[in-house]
Formats: sequence, structure tokens, C-alpha cells
Amino acid sequence: MAAFHFELVSPEKLLFSGEVEQVVAPGADGQFTVLKDHAPVMTTLKAGVVQIDAAGKVEKLFVRGGFADVSASGFTILAEQAVAIADVDVAKLEADIKNARDDAADAKTDEARIAASDKLAQLQELKAALGG
Repeated sequence: MAAFHFELVSPEKLLFSGEVEQVVAPGADGQFTVLKDHAPVMTTLKAGVVQIDAAGKVEKLFVRGGFADVSASGFTILAEQAVAIADVDVAKLEADIKNARDDAADAKTDEARIAASDKLAQLQELKAALGG
């Protein structure tokens, strides 16, 4: 399969940069697959898993929102948040979800309740991406 350049960048760091055979991304209108010579497109991303197929290896990263840009020079994802699925500590994630639920229930103001609910939703999206 022909290779093309792909980068996945979050505000914190560059998570992936290299030649790939294909990338599956969670577009706002549904998952889409990018192969070499894909038509140019720019779209928003929803929370979900980006699957990268490179040199016979598959790498999966969870992204929470962002933008995807396919051009003649390759494919770039600018993610709002991103983490490698392999780096997720499931026990810590479960504890974080419990804490976020408690924070939402104990919130004294609307702003605190909204912030806690947003964090809980993010954590639950990650758990769902892990198959939980």
C-alpha cells in the first residue's frame, strides 16, 4: 500500500509524525478513512479513536475534538485533546469518573456543576473508546 505523511498534534505535544498507509478518523459526520492521494478536505472531529496503520503496525489514539486537514502534502489532525490508548490507566480512569460524578453532585454553583459535568462527559467518552 502506498504511504503518505501524517501528523497528529495536540496543544501539549506532537503525538505522531511519519509515513502511514492509512488513517481512520472520527469526523463530525462519521468515521472516514484517508489513503494516499485522498481528495483535499477539511473537517471537524468528534471525540473518538484515530487508528493509524504504519509499517505493518496499528496505533490507536483517542482524540476529543479538533480539525482534520487532508491536502496534497498529507494529512494533519489538530486535536483539542489526545492520548494514546495504550497509555490509559483503566483503574485511574474509573477513579477519575467516580470523582467527577461526586464533583457534579456536590457542586454549589451552576458554573461548578457545568465544569464537573463537562469533565465527566470527557472521561466517559474515553471509557467508551476503550470499549467500556
